[in-house]
Amino acid sequence: MEELKQSIEKASEFMDRVTGVANSSGVVLYATDESLVGTVIDDVVSLIETGDGVLVSGSKVYRRLMDPSHSDYVCFVEGTDHVAQTYLELMSRWLMSEMRDGSTEEDQKYFVKNVLLENELPGDIPLKAREHHIPYAATRVVYIIRVPGQHSIAAQNVLEDLFPVRKMDLMLTMDENSIVLLKELQEEPKKAVGAIAEKIAGYLFDEGIEPVNIGIGMTVETLKDCARSYREASLALTIGDIFEPEQELMFYNRLGLGRLIYQLPPTLCRMFLDEVFPNASYDELDDETLLTIDKFFDNNLNGSETSRQLFVHRNTLVYRLDKVQKITDLDLRNFDDAVLFKLASMVRKYL
Repeated sequence: MEELKQSIEKASEFMDRVTGVANSSGVVLYATDESLVGTVIDDVVSLIETGDGVLVSGSKVYRRLMDPSHSDYVCFVEGTDHVAQTYLELMSRWLMSEMRDGSTEEDQKYFVKNVLLENELPGDIPLKAREHHIPYAATRVVYIIRVPGQHSIAAQNVLEDLFPVRKMDLMLTMDENSIVLLKELQEEPKKAVGAIAEKIAGYLFDEGIEPVNIGIGMTVETLKDCARSYREASLALTIGDIFEPEQELMFYNRLGLGRLIYQLPPTLCRMFLDEVFPNASYDELDDETLLTIDKFFDNNLNGSETSRQLFVHRNTLVYRLDKVQKITDLDLRNFDDAVLFKLASMVRKYL
């Protein structure tokens, strides 16, 4: 258990006696003297078999620990004198406390994960939330942070340092690439949601973790509704991958046309494409022309600004737009034609 390992590492900083933890088979799992790790202590097996709580044998004192999952562990301290027995008593209490706290946190995460995946009955959630000491009514939002698998642990450590208050924020690892942050909002939600997402992306980038994609759901007022925010954040990532793969932050409420297109049946999308681009006319547009179209849209159909950014003469831009009109029969300088072309190109990406 990670709690035991961390506690023993801390103990090595201030204890002048060797101490450690062994499992029910007598194998030393963690010890302040690392040379003991992996060795077998027969006295531990004897203590487990007799069912006693404490054993003084050879050059060590032992105390049996019971974690909340009913696994047997034994704490030991070098020495048999009064000081060793006092150390053993203190270490045992500390380790038991850490195991209980660790178990509570894991139980919380398991419960919240079931809530997000809609594996809990809605009527049971308020009662179970109280049992796990999680406020049921609170303004929250779900972030899904997707990172490369090899950076998953490092990303989780960064996020734990960034959001250390466990009572307010819960963090879950859904798979090797996805970390879910259930964030309680204390400030004005409209301002806070985006600021937090930018903060996460910035911290991860500073640690050399990239690429990072963050899906952000809508804010909700109860724990039960966090499942909806989770679905929205997940959908934001999925749609973002299709239409804006370079975008780091994907907000569900800013998906726009992408969300509409994603919900259309493929058959209907193909029919629409055949009508807008008959005879696959879109495929006749070369890369230079497509770049020009993208810049033209980025600049809200402003020809002067598009020419400046592309470093071309205004007449060259007009020539390229005329070329698009000749191939597709759509004049992108006309708002209606521009909207139709944009919509059709997004449908094409979706398919």
